[in-house]
Amino acid sequence: MAIQCKGMLVVLDIKKTNHLHTVKCAAENAAHTPIKSVNKSSAVKKLTVVALSLGLLSCIAYSQSGADLMENENANHPRTQIPPNSGKPVVYQVFTRLFGNTNTTNKPWGTIEENGVGKFSDFTPQALQSIKALGTTHIWYTGVPHHALATSYLEYGIDDDDPDVIKGRAGSPYAVKDYYNVNPDLADNPANRLHEFEALIQRTHQHGMKVVIDIVPNHVARRYQSFSPRHDNFGANDDKSQEYARDNNFYYIPNTPFVLPEGVADTVLGGKATEKNQHQLVDGKFDEFPAKWTGNGSRASQPDINDWYETVKINYGVRPDGTHDFPELPEAYRDKSVQEHAAFWADKSLPDSWYKFRDIAIYWLDKGVDGFRFDMAEMVPVAFWSFLNSAIKQRNPDAFLLAEVYQPDKYRDYIQLGKMDYLYDKVGFYDTLKTIMKGEGKVSELVSVHDEVSDISTHMLHFLENHDEQRIASPEFAGGAEKGKPALAVSALISASPILLYFGQDLGEDGSEEAGFGDPSRTSIFDYIGVPAHQRFMNGGKFDAGQSSSEEKALHNFYKETMGIVATNPAVTGKYESLHALNLAADGTAYTEMQFAFMREKNEHGIVVIANFSTESTGPITLTIPISSLQKNTTELTLEPLLTHKGITFNLSGSNYTATLSLNGLETRVFAF
Repeated sequence: MAIQCKGMLVVLDIKKTNHLHTVKCAAENAAHTPIKSVNKSSAVKKLTVVALSLGLLSCIAYSQSGADLMENENANHPRTQIPPNSGKPVVYQVFTRLFGNTNTTNKPWGTIEENGVGKFSDFTPQALQSIKALGTTHIWYTGVPHHALATSYLEYGIDDDDPDVIKGRAGSPYAVKDYYNVNPDLADNPANRLHEFEALIQRTHQHGMKVVIDIVPNHVARRYQSFSPRHDNFGANDDKSQEYARDNNFYYIPNTPFVLPEGVADTVLGGKATEKNQHQLVDGKFDEFPAKWTGNGSRASQPDINDWYETVKINYGVRPDGTHDFPELPEAYRDKSVQEHAAFWADKSLPDSWYKFRDIAIYWLDKGVDGFRFDMAEMVPVAFWSFLNSAIKQRNPDAFLLAEVYQPDKYRDYIQLGKMDYLYDKVGFYDTLKTIMKGEGKVSELVSVHDEVSDISTHMLHFLENHDEQRIASPEFAGGAEKGKPALAVSALISASPILLYFGQDLGEDGSEEAGFGDPSRTSIFDYIGVPAHQRFMNGGKFDAGQSSSEEKALHNFYKETMGIVATNPAVTGKYESLHALNLAADGTAYTEMQFAFMREKNEHGIVVIANFSTESTGPITLTIPISSLQKNTTELTLEPLLTHKGITFNLSGSNYTATLSLNGLETRVFAF
């Protein structure tokens, strides 16, 4: 939910119920109010700050950092150079646990044996080629870092997690318990799980795509327990007698035990007595003394059931009253380079958590990971992001850095001061587009919100689905995947920013499975489940749509055509010009608030897009384009089609070019000039 908070200091108390975010603002000096939340915590060891000159920063030799953990192994994995496409970045998000699962049982709260699970090895050459065919440049492998889960791996030397603080059977991927290893569910041989993921990184690179994984700096699992021999666990050196200390990794409620939320017992493993007997740790309590602040900022020793009770908040040197215990980044650094940002932090003494997460990022970069999606980045101080992202860019200047931020008034801070490459354009673009897809909004509103971020539009990633959002085809959203077709064309082609696709989106997956924890309409991120439309496309590993319906095949082909333009046409990185107001004001045309026309142009390449959000056929439309936009002097201008439709001829009419056409319901046409 979008929020507008006035004043210099803002307090966030964020609750994420299933996948939804609700946000409350309060003055930071209000008594007993959570500070700017830190939603997922992590712990590792304290490092001595090493003063580095600007020259030395280019190679960042961090003492005892993730950079040298796997020195010998990393030497065998040089970074693959992947040539850029001629269009713009396309991020394909896979929920790694679900992608390759062929099991169709789909029993609510089913075990891994009952419902199955996908593996790293399911990303075969055929699978990766099918992803690449959608114009993909980056695969975001969601759920890779080892998180808390109910399945036991004791035989592999991994301690069991307590289901009383786990959501679902498979657990939330945003309750990370070990940042130096990967989810054992995803490996054919859990003892070899890290090497299996390294092999997937290499396969992805060989298919011309880059690898993105999650880092969740705001919070970690209730019991973080890394087995990395060179890193202390988060909180290992904390002074637990203090609510706050700068170098504590967590916030504490001294002398007070943690108590499970009221009613949580009804959700543990489905709340069934027979299920409870299957796990020795299900006893309605969790041993934590003293209690820690919960991931969304709750300071109660017994959090609410809608809090992120399975996680604890990381301390970045933000005192309980909201003031900062670290140097402020000067405003002048908005315009400075990442090298200058790195130099600024080099001689500073900083909170321990800053160094722990820096080492985590460097560790994964050295394994070949090409970038990160940062969960709930707005709950972590902007100054920390300057520190972390400048360190990442010194290691890999091309690293892809995407952040989840939902406060429009903070966008420029996270981009300019925090040095993020990209932010979600949810609150403005996605939320407005969603109303249009549901038949409740106007295209003029979409044009307006897009204009509001025109100065940073190249940094605002677009999407129609991701793991937090409802599936387009779900009854709770649009009720049919076809309604996403004009929205895809608009969101993908309107800006030079990246576009994100969620696996199964191109097949009309509706998210209707009753998986266990949480409600349908979103594909579950908490339980073992199959994804039916995607499974039909997989066709037992052939990835040839062999079991897909004709409707699913047609939708997939539309996605491939549209994303082909995104990946190959240079115009998508060029100048944007809305044609909406001009056509809306024209006389004698059927063009309405349910159609959207715009242009993109770069050098000799240009496209004209017209999308019909109405389910009804529309026409005749007199499509109007200013002469100055096309920079032509001919009386007749023919444009070629880029999707499956006919070309179009424009005729000179006064100071404009005009052409007449009719559109089918939900049809989009894209023309090249």
